[in-house]
Amino acid sequence: MPGRLTVAETALYASTMRKLAAILTVGCWLGLPWQAVFGDETGGGVAEAPVEDYPLYDRAIERLFLTSRTRLLLIERMTVTRLLPNQTEPMTVDWFYEQDYFTGRLSRELVHDFVHANRAAARLEGRFRIGVPYRFLSNGLIEEPEVFSRKTLKVARSAQAPLPSSEHLAFSKIGRTWRNEQALLYVEQVRPDGTGAGFLVWFERKGQDWKILETDVVWTIRDESSEGEEFP
Repeated sequence: MPGRLTVAETALYASTMRKLAAILTVGCWLGLPWQAVFGDETGGGVAEAPVEDYPLYDRAIERLFLTSRTRLLLIERMTVTRLLPNQTEPMTVDWFYEQDYFTGRLSRELVHDFVHANRAAARLEGRFRIGVPYRFLSNGLIEEPEVFSRKTLKVARSAQAPLPSSEHLAFSKIGRTWRNEQALLYVEQVRPDGTGAGFLVWFERKGQDWKILETDVVWTIRDESSEGEEFP
């Protein structure tokens, strides 16, 4: 039988529990899952992208990238932690503001959370709810279809059968304001012909729904007949 707690230990325990209760209360008030309150790292391994981020991914895909000709989307399994293809230094809040995205109108609170959220990559799961089939890319290889895909892609069994031409998308993790009324996402698109672009997507919450407030182009890759790549 362990001995009773001392007066000092009892006071410390009570203080710790009060802090824990305060954190849980704020998290519940904001409607955040426990992973968002305490962090989503599990067992020291690679974190999974927060479940509450997928509706924003879906909204960005449906509004910005789906067309009547889209047959298949390829999505990078791991989120990206940089905004430029040639960027090697970690993102910082000051660096972000120097780029003058959205003409500097993003709140420092939102930018800070976005930069903090993307310090490390996270693993995306088959939680997308979009109107076309999608497959994940890992290390340049196409994975088997996810069971959460809304539609099943019918592909011949032959190993020589190519997949249909498709868009290639990669996402960041999503930054949010403390009151969860605004959010920020980075997404990059590479088309089958090698052209593409990177975008920042600024969201605003209206009730329980998220609307795209504005987008900003971070970089573009033109076709061979134009001047080539454009990076800030």
